[in-house]
Amino acid sequence: MNFIDRYLPPSKFNSVLKSLPKQFKLSVIGKSVLNQPIYGIKIGSGKTKVLMWSQMHGNESTTTKVIYDLILSLSDSGGSFLVEGLTLYIIPQLNPDGAEAYTRLNANGVDLNRDALDLSQPESIVLRKVFKDFKPDFCFNLHGQRTIFSAGKKGKTATVSFLAPAADPEKSFTSARTIAMQVIAAINNQLQQSLPDQIGRFDDTFNHNCVGDYFSCEGIPTILFEAGHYSNDYNRNITRKFILEALECAIDVIQNKTYLNYSVSEYLKIPENHQDYVDILCKNVTIKEGDKVFYNQEMAVQFIEELEGDKIKFQPIFHSFGDRIELLAHKTIDFQDNSRPSVFLFSQGENINNEDFWCFK
Repeated sequence: MNFIDRYLPPSKFNSVLKSLPKQFKLSVIGKSVLNQPIYGIKIGSGKTKVLMWSQMHGNESTTTKVIYDLILSLSDSGGSFLVEGLTLYIIPQLNPDGAEAYTRLNANGVDLNRDALDLSQPESIVLRKVFKDFKPDFCFNLHGQRTIFSAGKKGKTATVSFLAPAADPEKSFTSARTIAMQVIAAINNQLQQSLPDQIGRFDDTFNHNCVGDYFSCEGIPTILFEAGHYSNDYNRNITRKFILEALECAIDVIQNKTYLNYSVSEYLKIPENHQDYVDILCKNVTIKEGDKVFYNQEMAVQFIEELEGDKIKFQPIFHSFGDRIELLAHKTIDFQDNSRPSVFLFSQGENINNEDFWCFK
């Protein structure tokens, strides 16, 4: 299976898990709100232990596809060297109900990445129990990132972003956080060769309710992986290749301790994420707002992802308009040489239906 679509429900992914090679020890480690099984996968028997989990936000499926790719790599005789000296524990879909419904939240409407202290949800309790029982030396928190982020102010789109979460409000360089920074610096050094200037550094504002921040507080080097956007890759199948490379690099530098050759300053040189992008920028359009008409305007359009049947549809929504919009766009449509479409002014976030704006037909 290639899992090329964004929608990856548990029923589809679990069929693969149940046919894993014998070196992968699969077990049900708990149940979701809707009583779906949450699976854990263990491989290797080395002293250094790495815990990774994906899809705690159900609509962030790219890194779960990467876990499938990693399993294939580790299953191959040429990839087994990656876990020599390591033990990996993988939770591929922490939020199966959210994955089924393609929503960020779990079935109780709770963001699991804001439940580290309260532990109000069964999925949060499962992750915490694995953390306590497995006693990892490193944690990988795998997520997906929206198309709005750039790598640096007005930089290229952020295809991959990382974070060494803070362990306190002062964002101190604790021992655990320093190690996470060194690992990220090592990954960045490798990825820049294949993905130059498209790697960002996520906001490190401290939030003790976030799982990564909590684990960092517990003294465990924790790394946030964010799978972002690559040009015309809305299904994130190019991005997944870079995330796989990042994961394999992280495993390698941890196993061989070569991350010690990198510094905090190299981590801090990675440009910070900025929210500088929209999906589409339309130029030279006419905007109608009641009796007012605005000519030669720019209009920004963003996509939202909606589940229809078993497919994800990218629905355009109105973002903003003006004489000039100070945002970058993944696609620009200029109507200067065509009849300008007239667009009735929408509320921010409102769907732009095909009958309202012909260029989206």
